[in-house]
Amino acid sequence: MVELKVKAKDRTPYVVVCLQECERMNFLIFTIRSSLEDLDAGLKGQLNITENMEQLSQSMFINQVPALWEKYAYPSKKDLSTWFDDLLLRIQQLVDYSEELQAPISLWISGLFNPMSYLTAIMQVTARNEGLALDNMTLKTTVINIEKPKEVTERAEVGAYIHGFFLQGAKWELGRGQDQGNLIDMVPKELYPELPVMHVTAIEKSKQVTLGFYECPVYVTTARGVTYVFTA
Repeated sequence: MVELKVKAKDRTPYVVVCLQECERMNFLIFTIRSSLEDLDAGLKGQLNITENMEQLSQSMFINQVPALWEKYAYPSKKDLSTWFDDLLLRIQQLVDYSEELQAPISLWISGLFNPMSYLTAIMQVTARNEGLALDNMTLKTTVINIEKPKEVTERAEVGAYIHGFFLQGAKWELGRGQDQGNLIDMVPKELYPELPVMHVTAIEKSKQVTLGFYECPVYVTTARGVTYVFTA
């Protein structure tokens, strides 16, 4: 973090998001590592077994994310082995993000601790560039005809490309040519189809068009409730 903060001379909103995410990830990794080292020492008889160690051991035995790790992590309903694979992907994205302190061409939004912080950064950058009041801004989301993030080769001229959304109760049909595609009925047995890459821009609230668009609430997990992020 010390090296990153020295490198971050220009604290743009996107750089601030990167620093905040790295800080939280570092703390989570430190908690995981230190608790596992303590458990290892306890099992070897070098430390007394505490209640925390017992709970950690029990959670790992039943493939459940330990409560101590959950406390500093992000909302997730995955079992431990899947959660850990997911954690490694999140770390890799932050490694790439922090290398040049530049967000990926298409950011995996669901790989962040706080997805809303990146969306807010889009509004902040647009407001500064266009000399507009941030309070009068809102997000505009456009699903583009690119299914795989790796196929996006150029950065968005305005706003940003993001991915990592899944639909529930519907499916997305890709458009052809200039047609941007649209929502259709869900396909049986395809419970959570992935949405193609999304282009997010910030516009003035007075210019927002709602006719012909579905206002879709976005959540981090299927538990909904407190995991609400924003309305796409």
